Amino acid sequence: MWRCTGPRWSGGGPEPEGRFGQRLGWYCAERGEERTSVLPAGKTLAFAAQGERRCLGVRRAGRWIVCPYDAVLDGASAKDQCARCAQLDRSRSVAADTMADDPRPYGVYLAYFGPGLLKVGITAAERGAARLVEQGAVAYAWLGRGPLMAARRAEAVLGSALAVPDRFTKSAKRAARGALPPVADRVAELARLHGRAREPELWPETLEPVEFACTDHTELFGLDRIPGDVAELGGMTAGAEVVGEVLAGVGSDVYLRLAGEWGKGQEHGEGHGVGGVVAVMDARVLSGWVLGAAGGRVTTVPVRVRASATGVGEREGGGQEGLF
Repeated sequence: MWRCTGPRWSGGGPEPEGRFGQRLGWYCAERGEERTSVLPAGKTLAFAAQGERRCLGVRRAGRWIVCPYDAVLDGASAKDQCARCAQLDRSRSVAADTMADDPRPYGVYLAYFGPGLLKVGITAAERGAARLVEQGAVAYAWLGRGPLMAARRAEAVLGSALAVPDRFTKSAKRAARGALPPVADRVAELARLHGRAREPELWPETLEPVEFACTDHTELFGLDRIPGDVAELGGMTAGAEVVGEVLAGVGSDVYLRLAGEWGKGQEHGEGHGVGGVVAVMDARVLSGWVLGAAGGRVTTVPVRVRASATGVGEREGGGQEGLF
């Protein structure tokens, strides 16, 4: 039985499957095997959640350790672990500051998510830009490199001095993607902050500086294909179906053009949102589910459409044949 392990960004191997891009991971506990499926633009997804959503357990040394409690999870949550597995996972976590002895070098970066949405963070140097892509950073620039604790101190000092946080909400990131300024403006905003961070009175002596160079993810994510008004898909329940065409992928978010009709005949929304509604799904809600072929032609999970875009609220529909 193959369970989805959620979204990931990876590459390697023959084209087109080997091209760096967004994927869904899968794990079969009975076989002890893993696999991935690509999520390129234009691909049709048509799947239904089957059975119960189960805790994925803990990943260690490149393999899954199955949850010993076989815990059932909330289908609406992005969390794919039960409380006890999550606690074990955080026992060796850079984010939780429980890996102070990690000998690997770390990079300190500035990430851009939209106008005014810039953050400072760290990631293991060997991971390259993977952490930036997973977070859905529209653009980024490296600040410096050094040992873990030096990088962690630099993150805290620079974050405070530059008055930038170390995280943003998913809703803020999504809202910014619909109205991004030109690439040149993004680069300029990152360059200004990078320059301020390199000022002698702010720069930590323990960090090796990196000259400014901006990487933009417009093409990788397909940002130009994301419209200004986007609906949101809710969580999964047993039997719920999602049917649509992939438009873009940003971090853990997948943008889909939904099949079927939406909003027809709704109060204050007559004629709005009929067919072709674009909705965003946090693919983390798929982790832990067994996903089979959809039986209908439209999406049956809750679809929340912003009133400003269509004049309609939450709407539910029905499925389409074929699994991705």
